Amino acid sequence: MHDNGERMLGGLIAAHHLATIEELPALVAEQARQAGFTHPVLYVADLQETFLVPLPGQRQPDGAPPERLRIDGTVAGRAFRTLDMVQTRHAEGLPGDESAQPPEDVGPRRVYLPLLDGTERLGVLALTLPSDDGTVRWNAAQLAGLLALILANKRSTSDTYARLVRSRPMQLSAEVLWTLLPIRTFATGRVVVSAALEPAYLVGGDAFDYAKTGDTLHLAIFDAMGHDTAAGLTATIAMGACRNSRRENAGLRATGEAIDAAIVEQFGGTQFATGVLAELDVTTGRLSWVNRGHPPPLVLRHGRLVATLETEPDPPMGFGMEALHPPAHYQLEPGDRLLFYTDGVIEARSPSGEEFGLERFADFVIRREADNVPPPETMRRLIQTLLEHQQDRLQDDATVLLVEWKTQRQLQLVL
Repeated sequence: MHDNGERMLGGLIAAHHLATIEELPALVAEQARQAGFTHPVLYVADLQETFLVPLPGQRQPDGAPPERLRIDGTVAGRAFRTLDMVQTRHAEGLPGDESAQPPEDVGPRRVYLPLLDGTERLGVLALTLPSDDGTVRWNAAQLAGLLALILANKRSTSDTYARLVRSRPMQLSAEVLWTLLPIRTFATGRVVVSAALEPAYLVGGDAFDYAKTGDTLHLAIFDAMGHDTAAGLTATIAMGACRNSRRENAGLRATGEAIDAAIVEQFGGTQFATGVLAELDVTTGRLSWVNRGHPPPLVLRHGRLVATLETEPDPPMGFGMEALHPPAHYQLEPGDRLLFYTDGVIEARSPSGEEFGLERFADFVIRREADNVPPPETMRRLIQTLLEHQQDRLQDDATVLLVEWKTQRQLQLVL
Protein backbone atom coordinates (compact mmCIF):
# COMPACT_ATOMS: atom_id res chain seq x y z
CA MET A 1 0.00 0.00 0.00
CA HIS A 2 2.91 2.33 0.66
CA ASP A 3 4.04 1.75 -2.94
CA ASN A 4 0.55 2.60 -4.20
CA GLY A 5 0.53 5.73 -2.06
CA GLU A 6 3.92 6.78 -3.36
CA ARG A 7 2.77 6.27 -6.95
CA MET A 8 -0.32 8.36 -6.23
CA LEU A 9 1.67 11.24 -4.76
CA GLY A 10 4.40 11.01 -7.39
CA GLY A 11 1.85 10.96 -10.19
CA LEU A 12 0.09 14.02 -8.80
CA ILE A 13 3.37 15.90 -8.42
CA ALA A 14 4.35 15.07 -12.01
CA ALA A 15 0.97 15.95 -13.50
CA HIS A 16 -0.01 19.08 -11.59
CA HIS A 17 2.51 21.51 -13.07
CA LEU A 18 0.40 22.40 -16.12
CA ALA A 19 -2.99 21.69 -14.58
CA THR A 20 -5.45 24.51 -13.90
CA ILE A 21 -7.73 24.81 -10.87
CA GLU A 22 -10.59 23.55 -13.06
CA GLU A 23 -8.60 20.45 -14.06
CA LEU A 24 -7.46 19.61 -10.54
CA PRO A 25 -10.49 17.50 -9.42
CA ALA A 26 -10.20 15.09 -12.37
CA LEU A 27 -6.45 14.86 -11.87
CA VAL A 28 -6.89 14.06 -8.18
CA ALA A 29 -9.52 11.41 -8.92
CA GLU A 30 -7.23 9.72 -11.46
CA GLN A 31 -4.21 9.63 -9.19
CA ALA A 32 -6.16 8.74 -6.01
CA ARG A 33 -7.37 5.50 -7.58
CA GLN A 34 -3.82 4.16 -7.41
CA ALA A 35 -4.11 4.09 -3.62
CA GLY A 36 -7.64 2.68 -3.69
CA PHE A 37 -9.28 6.02 -2.91
CA THR A 38 -12.52 6.88 -4.70
CA HIS A 39 -14.97 9.76 -5.08
CA PRO A 40 -12.71 12.60 -3.95
CA VAL A 41 -14.42 15.96 -3.55
CA LEU A 42 -12.42 19.14 -2.98
CA TYR A 43 -13.98 21.99 -1.02
CA VAL A 44 -12.50 25.44 -0.40
CA ALA A 45 -13.56 27.78 2.38
CA ASP A 46 -15.33 30.97 1.39
CA LEU A 47 -13.85 34.34 2.29
CA GLN A 48 -15.80 34.65 5.54
CA GLU A 49 -15.20 30.99 6.47
CA THR A 50 -18.90 30.28 6.67
CA PHE A 51 -19.20 27.72 3.88
CA LEU A 52 -17.15 25.00 2.19
CA VAL A 53 -17.59 25.43 -1.56
CA PRO A 54 -16.90 22.53 -3.96
CA LEU A 55 -14.62 23.04 -6.92
CA PRO A 56 -16.59 22.81 -10.19
CA GLY A 57 -17.01 19.62 -12.22
CA GLN A 58 -17.18 17.16 -9.31
CA ARG A 59 -19.59 14.40 -8.31
CA GLN A 60 -20.45 12.84 -4.94
CA PRO A 61 -20.57 9.04 -4.49
CA ASP A 62 -24.29 9.11 -5.41
CA GLY A 63 -23.55 10.91 -8.68
CA ALA A 64 -25.07 14.22 -7.67
CA PRO A 65 -23.05 17.42 -7.85
CA PRO A 66 -21.85 18.39 -4.37
CA GLU A 67 -23.49 21.33 -2.64
CA ARG A 68 -21.73 23.90 -0.55
CA LEU A 69 -21.67 22.93 3.13
CA ARG A 70 -21.84 25.05 6.23
CA ILE A 71 -18.66 25.00 8.28
CA ASP A 72 -20.78 24.93 11.43
CA GLY A 73 -22.96 21.84 11.80
CA THR A 74 -21.53 19.41 9.21
CA VAL A 75 -18.99 16.59 9.27
CA ALA A 76 -16.88 18.32 6.64
CA GLY A 77 -17.03 21.51 8.67
CA ARG A 78 -15.87 19.63 11.75
CA ALA A 79 -12.71 18.59 9.92
CA PHE A 80 -12.13 22.23 8.98
CA ARG A 81 -12.76 23.51 12.50
CA THR A 82 -10.78 20.89 14.41
CA LEU A 83 -7.95 20.47 11.86
CA ASP A 84 -8.32 16.71 12.08
CA MET A 85 -9.55 13.80 9.97
CA VAL A 86 -13.22 12.97 10.53
CA GLN A 87 -14.68 9.60 9.51
CA THR A 88 -18.20 8.48 8.76
CA ARG A 89 -19.62 5.22 7.51
CA HIS A 90 -19.43 4.84 3.74
CA ALA A 91 -23.16 5.45 3.30
CA GLU A 92 -22.96 8.71 5.23
CA GLY A 93 -21.23 11.97 4.56
CA LEU A 94 -23.53 13.32 1.85
CA PRO A 95 -23.10 15.94 3.40
CA GLY A 96 -23.44 14.43 6.89
CA ASP A 97 -24.13 16.06 10.21
CA GLU A 98 -22.52 16.42 13.61
CA SER A 99 -24.16 13.23 14.89
CA ALA A 100 -22.27 10.96 12.50
CA GLN A 101 -20.37 8.26 14.39
CA PRO A 102 -16.96 6.74 13.56
CA PRO A 103 -17.26 3.55 11.51
CA GLU A 104 -16.29 0.05 12.51
CA ASP A 105 -12.76 -1.08 11.66
CA VAL A 106 -13.82 -3.00 8.56
CA GLY A 107 -15.12 -1.93 5.16
CA PRO A 108 -15.00 1.37 3.28
CA ARG A 109 -15.70 4.67 4.92
CA ARG A 110 -16.04 8.31 3.97
CA VAL A 111 -13.44 10.63 5.47
CA TYR A 112 -12.93 14.37 5.54
CA LEU A 113 -9.45 15.86 5.84
CA PRO A 114 -8.50 19.52 6.34
CA LEU A 115 -6.48 21.13 3.56
CA LEU A 116 -3.68 23.00 5.31
CA ASP A 117 -1.00 25.12 3.68
CA GLY A 118 1.35 25.40 6.63
CA THR A 119 -1.25 26.40 9.20
CA GLU A 120 -3.62 28.23 6.85
CA ARG A 121 -6.93 26.44 6.40
CA LEU A 122 -7.86 26.31 2.71
CA GLY A 123 -10.71 23.82 2.78
CA VAL A 124 -11.50 20.11 3.07
CA LEU A 125 -10.89 16.96 1.01
CA ALA A 126 -13.59 14.26 1.11
CA LEU A 127 -12.52 10.71 0.18
CA THR A 128 -13.84 7.18 0.31
CA LEU A 129 -11.18 4.88 1.77
CA PRO A 130 -11.20 1.12 1.10
CA SER A 131 -10.45 0.29 4.75
CA ASP A 132 -9.12 1.77 7.94
CA ASP A 133 -5.53 1.13 8.90
CA GLY A 134 -2.46 3.23 9.57
CA THR A 135 -1.08 3.05 6.06
CA VAL A 136 -4.37 4.03 4.43
CA ARG A 137 -4.82 6.99 6.76
CA TRP A 138 -1.21 8.06 6.22
CA ASN A 139 -1.65 8.02 2.45
CA ALA A 140 -4.88 10.01 2.72
CA ALA A 141 -3.23 12.60 4.95
CA GLN A 142 -0.31 12.95 2.55
CA LEU A 143 -2.70 13.42 -0.35
CA ALA A 144 -4.52 16.20 1.52
CA GLY A 145 -1.23 17.86 2.38
CA LEU A 146 -0.02 17.80 -1.20
CA LEU A 147 -3.36 19.09 -2.50
CA ALA A 148 -3.23 22.05 -0.12
CA LEU A 149 0.19 23.01 -1.44
CA ILE A 150 -1.04 22.75 -5.03
CA LEU A 151 -4.15 24.83 -4.32
CA ALA A 152 -2.12 27.50 -2.52
CA ASN A 153 0.26 27.66 -5.46
CA LYS A 154 -2.46 27.99 -8.12
CA ARG A 155 -5.07 30.21 -6.44
CA SER A 156 -3.25 33.51 -7.01
CA THR A 157 -3.47 33.08 -10.79
CA SER A 158 -7.03 31.75 -10.89
CA ASP A 159 -10.12 33.94 -11.07
CA THR A 160 -12.13 30.72 -10.77
CA TYR A 161 -10.78 30.33 -7.25
CA ALA A 162 -11.45 33.98 -6.43
CA ARG A 163 -15.06 33.63 -7.62
CA LEU A 164 -15.59 30.41 -5.70
CA VAL A 165 -14.67 31.91 -2.36
CA ARG A 166 -16.96 34.91 -2.80
CA SER A 167 -20.65 34.92 -2.04
CA ARG A 168 -21.35 38.49 -3.13
CA PRO A 169 -19.77 41.33 -5.17
CA MET A 170 -16.67 42.95 -3.69
CA GLN A 171 -16.09 46.68 -3.29
CA LEU A 172 -13.02 48.10 -5.04
CA SER A 173 -11.21 49.04 -1.81
CA ALA A 174 -11.73 45.51 -0.48
CA GLU A 175 -10.43 44.04 -3.76
CA VAL A 176 -7.21 46.03 -3.40
CA LEU A 177 -6.71 45.30 0.29
CA TRP A 178 -7.31 41.53 0.08
CA THR A 179 -4.71 41.36 -2.68
CA LEU A 180 -2.11 42.95 -0.41
CA LEU A 181 -2.92 41.38 2.96
CA PRO A 182 -0.81 38.45 4.17
CA ILE A 183 -2.49 35.11 4.75
CA ARG A 184 -4.66 35.12 7.85
CA THR A 185 -2.81 32.34 9.71
CA PHE A 186 0.91 31.77 10.16
CA ALA A 187 2.84 29.70 12.68
CA THR A 188 6.30 28.52 13.64
CA GLY A 189 7.41 26.42 16.58
CA ARG A 190 7.30 29.49 18.80
CA VAL A 191 4.56 31.77 17.59
CA VAL A 192 1.09 31.65 16.06
CA VAL A 193 -0.41 34.60 14.20
CA SER A 194 -4.07 34.66 13.23
CA ALA A 195 -6.12 37.55 11.88
CA ALA A 196 -9.70 38.36 10.97
CA LEU A 197 -11.20 41.28 9.07
CA GLU A 198 -14.83 42.22 8.42
CA PRO A 199 -16.91 43.23 6.55
CA ALA A 200 -15.01 41.10 4.03
CA TYR A 201 -16.64 42.54 0.92
CA LEU A 202 -16.91 46.19 1.98
CA VAL A 203 -13.61 46.79 3.78
CA GLY A 204 -12.90 50.46 4.28
CA GLY A 205 -9.65 51.42 5.93
CA ASP A 206 -8.71 48.53 8.23
CA ALA A 207 -5.63 46.44 7.50
CA PHE A 208 -3.12 44.20 9.24
CA ASP A 209 0.37 43.08 8.37
CA TYR A 210 3.09 40.82 9.73
CA ALA A 211 6.36 39.26 8.65
CA LYS A 212 9.18 37.33 10.30
CA THR A 213 12.85 38.24 9.95
CA GLY A 214 15.22 35.96 11.83
CA ASP A 215 14.04 35.95 15.45
CA THR A 216 11.89 39.07 15.02
CA LEU A 217 8.18 38.99 14.24
CA HIS A 218 7.04 42.33 12.80
CA LEU A 219 3.39 43.23 13.46
CA ALA A 220 1.15 46.09 12.38
CA ILE A 221 -2.52 47.02 12.45
CA PHE A 222 -4.05 50.08 10.78
CA ASP A 223 -7.38 51.91 10.84
CA ALA A 224 -7.67 54.61 8.17
CA MET A 225 -10.26 57.38 8.33
CA GLY A 226 -13.46 56.69 6.43
CA HIS A 227 -15.12 53.71 4.78
CA ASP A 228 -14.61 54.45 1.10
CA THR A 229 -12.00 53.96 -1.61
CA ALA A 230 -9.91 56.81 -0.18
CA ALA A 231 -9.79 54.98 3.16
CA GLY A 232 -8.74 51.78 1.41
CA LEU A 233 -6.03 53.66 -0.46
CA THR A 234 -4.82 55.21 2.80
CA ALA A 235 -4.53 51.77 4.38
CA THR A 236 -2.77 50.48 1.27
CA ILE A 237 -0.22 53.30 1.42
CA ALA A 238 0.30 52.65 5.13
CA MET A 239 0.99 48.96 4.47
CA GLY A 240 3.35 49.69 1.59
CA ALA A 241 5.31 52.33 3.49
CA CYS A 242 5.49 50.04 6.53
CA ARG A 243 6.92 47.16 4.53
CA ASN A 244 9.35 49.37 2.62
CA SER A 245 10.65 50.96 5.81
CA ARG A 246 11.09 47.78 7.82
CA ARG A 247 12.83 46.06 4.87
CA GLU A 248 15.31 48.92 4.98
CA ASN A 249 15.86 47.89 8.62
CA ALA A 250 14.33 51.06 10.02
CA GLY A 251 13.16 51.04 13.63
CA LEU A 252 9.57 51.26 14.81
CA ARG A 253 9.57 55.01 15.34
CA ALA A 254 11.17 55.67 11.93
CA THR A 255 8.69 53.32 10.27
CA GLY A 256 5.78 55.23 11.77
CA GLU A 257 7.26 58.49 10.49
CA ALA A 258 7.71 56.99 7.01
CA ILE A 259 4.05 55.96 6.96
CA ASP A 260 3.03 59.43 8.11
CA ALA A 261 5.09 61.08 5.35
CA ALA A 262 3.70 58.76 2.66
CA ILE A 263 0.08 59.53 3.57
CA VAL A 264 0.81 63.26 3.73
CA GLU A 265 2.46 63.13 0.31
CA GLN A 266 -0.58 61.46 -1.23
CA PHE A 267 -3.41 63.30 0.56
CA GLY A 268 -1.89 66.52 1.89
CA GLY A 269 -3.29 66.13 5.39
CA THR A 270 -6.88 65.25 4.45
CA GLN A 271 -6.56 61.55 5.28
CA PHE A 272 -5.00 59.79 8.26
CA ALA A 273 -4.60 56.36 9.82
CA THR A 274 -4.15 55.21 13.38
CA GLY A 275 -2.07 52.12 14.04
CA VAL A 276 0.19 50.05 16.25
CA LEU A 277 3.60 48.93 14.99
CA ALA A 278 5.30 46.19 17.00
CA GLU A 279 8.21 43.77 17.06
CA LEU A 280 8.29 40.53 19.03
CA ASP A 281 11.52 38.68 19.74
CA VAL A 282 10.25 35.12 19.40
CA THR A 283 13.25 33.75 21.30
CA THR A 284 12.88 35.86 24.44
CA GLY A 285 9.25 37.05 24.28
CA ARG A 286 10.24 40.72 24.50
CA LEU A 287 7.67 42.95 22.80
CA SER A 288 8.39 46.47 21.57
CA TRP A 289 5.77 48.77 20.06
CA VAL A 290 4.75 52.29 19.15
CA ASN A 291 1.17 53.53 19.19
CA ARG A 292 0.00 56.09 16.64
CA GLY A 293 -3.37 57.06 18.13
CA HIS A 294 -4.76 53.51 18.18
CA PRO A 295 -6.54 51.36 20.83
CA PRO A 296 -3.88 49.70 23.02
CA PRO A 297 -3.09 45.98 22.61
CA LEU A 298 -4.17 43.48 25.25
CA VAL A 299 -2.26 40.63 26.92
CA LEU A 300 -4.13 37.48 27.98
CA ARG A 301 -2.51 34.96 30.33
CA HIS A 302 -3.84 31.82 32.03
CA GLY A 303 -7.44 32.68 31.29
CA ARG A 304 -7.46 36.33 32.27
CA LEU A 305 -6.62 39.79 30.99
CA VAL A 306 -3.33 40.73 32.65
CA ALA A 307 -2.27 43.87 30.81
CA THR A 308 -3.57 46.66 28.63
CA LEU A 309 -0.49 48.00 26.85
CA GLU A 310 -1.28 51.67 27.25
CA THR A 311 1.39 54.21 26.42
CA GLU A 312 1.41 57.90 25.65
CA PRO A 313 0.33 57.69 22.01
CA ASP A 314 1.86 59.67 19.18
CA PRO A 315 -0.39 61.45 16.65
CA PRO A 316 -2.15 59.43 13.93
CA MET A 317 -0.21 59.05 10.71
CA GLY A 318 -1.06 61.48 7.92
CA PHE A 319 -0.91 64.87 9.68
CA GLY A 320 2.84 65.42 9.33
CA MET A 321 3.21 65.68 13.11
CA GLU A 322 6.41 64.50 14.76
CA ALA A 323 6.47 61.26 16.78
CA LEU A 324 7.64 62.16 20.27
CA HIS A 325 7.86 58.87 22.14
CA PRO A 326 10.36 56.01 21.90
CA PRO A 327 9.08 52.41 21.62
CA ALA A 328 7.59 50.88 24.74
CA HIS A 329 8.48 47.37 25.93
CA TYR A 330 6.75 44.44 27.63
CA GLN A 331 7.96 40.98 28.60
CA LEU A 332 5.62 38.17 27.55
CA GLU A 333 5.40 34.82 29.30
CA PRO A 334 5.13 31.50 27.43
CA GLY A 335 1.56 30.94 26.31
CA ASP A 336 0.60 34.62 26.40
CA ARG A 337 -1.86 35.82 23.76
CA LEU A 338 -1.54 39.34 22.35
CA LEU A 339 -4.61 41.02 20.88
CA PHE A 340 -4.33 43.92 18.45
CA TYR A 341 -7.68 45.26 17.28
CA THR A 342 -9.50 48.19 15.71
CA ASP A 343 -12.26 50.13 17.44
CA GLY A 344 -14.88 48.51 15.20
CA VAL A 345 -14.58 45.40 17.39
CA ILE A 346 -15.30 46.86 20.81
CA GLU A 347 -17.66 49.59 19.52
CA ALA A 348 -19.86 47.17 17.56
CA ARG A 349 -23.45 47.86 18.59
CA SER A 350 -26.51 45.66 18.47
CA PRO A 351 -29.76 47.03 16.99
CA SER A 352 -30.80 47.94 20.55
CA GLY A 353 -27.60 49.96 21.03
CA GLU A 354 -25.68 47.50 23.23
CA GLU A 355 -21.94 47.82 22.69
CA PHE A 356 -19.89 44.65 22.27
CA GLY A 357 -17.27 46.12 24.57
CA LEU A 358 -13.70 45.41 25.59
CA GLU A 359 -14.62 43.06 28.44
CA ARG A 360 -16.79 40.84 26.24
CA PHE A 361 -14.12 40.83 23.52
CA ALA A 362 -11.35 39.67 25.89
CA ASP A 363 -13.66 37.18 27.61
CA PHE A 364 -14.62 35.63 24.27
CA VAL A 365 -10.99 34.92 23.37
CA ILE A 366 -10.23 33.65 26.89
CA ARG A 367 -13.14 31.19 26.78
CA ARG A 368 -12.04 29.80 23.40
CA GLU A 369 -8.53 29.25 24.78
CA ALA A 370 -10.01 27.37 27.75
CA ASP A 371 -11.90 25.18 25.27
CA ASN A 372 -8.58 24.41 23.47
CA VAL A 373 -9.80 26.13 20.32
CA PRO A 374 -6.84 27.01 18.06
CA PRO A 375 -6.29 30.70 17.21
CA PRO A 376 -7.64 30.53 13.61
CA GLU A 377 -10.89 28.99 14.80
CA THR A 378 -11.09 31.52 17.64
CA MET A 379 -10.87 34.34 15.07
CA ARG A 380 -13.52 32.73 12.86
CA ARG A 381 -15.93 32.35 15.77
CA LEU A 382 -15.26 35.89 16.97
CA ILE A 383 -16.22 37.35 13.61
CA GLN A 384 -19.36 35.22 13.50
CA THR A 385 -20.26 36.46 16.99
CA LEU A 386 -19.67 40.10 16.02
CA LEU A 387 -21.87 39.69 12.96
CA GLU A 388 -24.61 38.08 15.04
CA HIS A 389 -24.33 40.88 17.60
CA GLN A 390 -25.06 43.44 14.87
CA GLN A 391 -27.41 41.21 12.87
CA ASP A 392 -24.93 40.99 9.98
CA ARG A 393 -24.69 44.77 9.57
CA LEU A 394 -21.35 46.07 10.87
CA GLN A 395 -21.30 49.84 11.35
CA ASP A 396 -17.50 49.92 11.15
CA ASP A 397 -14.65 47.70 9.99
CA ALA A 398 -13.59 45.19 12.63
CA THR A 399 -10.08 43.75 12.54
CA VAL A 400 -8.27 41.55 15.05
CA LEU A 401 -4.69 40.31 15.03
CA LEU A 402 -4.03 37.54 17.58
CA VAL A 403 -0.47 36.52 18.41
CA GLU A 404 0.33 33.60 20.68
CA TRP A 405 3.88 33.18 21.92
CA LYS A 406 4.93 29.65 22.85
CA THR A 407 8.09 28.05 24.13
CA GLN A 408 6.97 25.32 26.53
CA ARG A 409 3.86 23.82 24.96
CA GLN A 410 3.21 22.63 21.48
CA LEU A 411 1.09 24.44 18.89
CA GLN A 412 -2.61 23.72 19.08
CA LEU A 413 -2.57 23.03 15.38
CA VAL A 414 -2.45 19.76 13.46
CA LEU A 415 0.31 20.05 10.89
